[in-house]
Amino acid sequence: MSPLRGIRVLEVAAIGPVPFAGMVLADLGADVVRVDRVDGARSFPAWHRILDRGRRSIAIDLKDPAGVDLLLRLAERSDVLLEGFRPGVAERLGFGPQDCWARNSGLVYGRMTGWGQQGPLAQAPGHDINYLALSGALHPIGRAGEPPTVPLNLLGDFGGGALPLVVGVLAALVERHAHGRGRMVDAAIVDGSASLLAMLLAMTAAGQWPGPRGTNLLDGGAPFYDVYTCADGGHIAVGALELRFYLAFVRGLGLDPERLPDRDDPTAWPELRRRFAEIVAQRGRDEWAAVFEGTEACVTPVLDLDEAAVHPHNRARGLFPTVDGLRQPAPAPRFQDAPPDPPAPVRAPGLDTRELLSELGIDPGYQAELFARGVVANGERPARRADTATTGPGR
Repeated sequence: MSPLRGIRVLEVAAIGPVPFAGMVLADLGADVVRVDRVDGARSFPAWHRILDRGRRSIAIDLKDPAGVDLLLRLAERSDVLLEGFRPGVAERLGFGPQDCWARNSGLVYGRMTGWGQQGPLAQAPGHDINYLALSGALHPIGRAGEPPTVPLNLLGDFGGGALPLVVGVLAALVERHAHGRGRMVDAAIVDGSASLLAMLLAMTAAGQWPGPRGTNLLDGGAPFYDVYTCADGGHIAVGALELRFYLAFVRGLGLDPERLPDRDDPTAWPELRRRFAEIVAQRGRDEWAAVFEGTEACVTPVLDLDEAAVHPHNRARGLFPTVDGLRQPAPAPRFQDAPPDPPAPVRAPGLDTRELLSELGIDPGYQAELFARGVVANGERPARRADTATTGPGR
């Protein structure tokens, strides 16, 4: 499973969506080299123990001209560069797109920000929740009569940020294959989050998303597409949208569909929900899972992270392998007749500095000088804690 074998990616260390994009590219076989700080500091290091898997690390002081020259020399040998600074920062440091293209015209330059490279808010700080709020993606999520529900940072940082960055990088690599030149990819979380609204906007225009938050078909408003609490405090997820799935669901509850209110009438939804909730509350979660197993009801237990790791289906697919004692998700997507390789362990910041300097052809004497001046580091220096730092895309 290495469709990107032979592609080298240079990732300037950041937080959240940039390392996730680097992880995806590394999982697909790219040789990803992360540029870390010479003091080993990293914002929220424990959060990135899985996101940082699968690449080598070189520690460079990018505020030193000699360090910037090393980065540009690495860019000369790379196909892709990823960075997550606010607009203009990379240019001020000396490794913006034009600086890199002067050394390597075929480089795909991937930029990850919250607000994008242009616009009134381009220089404003923000986090995942702010980009979702302004794109309109946050407003529809939640229960009726309650404030919007925060969807972790899965929807913005990763779904609306990292994945469009990866798609843009891969598209630019395809274009480069045809024309020989690289391209800058402007991936903004506000843009990607807005793109995820395509179907919702179409449903709204068609009059099929008419109500406020929590009263529509896919936002928990429909009683046959919702989560219910069981007798033991667990939950089941019900996705019985199509009629045959709905019929299997209500029959599994022991109800006669002919004696229930019309499911296509939203005014009947509160009564249907009351009936469903009352019955579900009479049994435990796993009892209901057993009732609906093998049916078309589209009912599944809501598993926590530990339970998901040992569920028979997930185990059969090797969905949560353990590497270096750390449970993590398997690479995705998969390819025909090619089971995913086990995730590679995370490398400490700067651990591969000497190896990468040698690959650049830098002679041992100059390497020693760079180490002595603190332009580079080898990962042996204890990392300073930086758990509360706040750097990253748009921040």
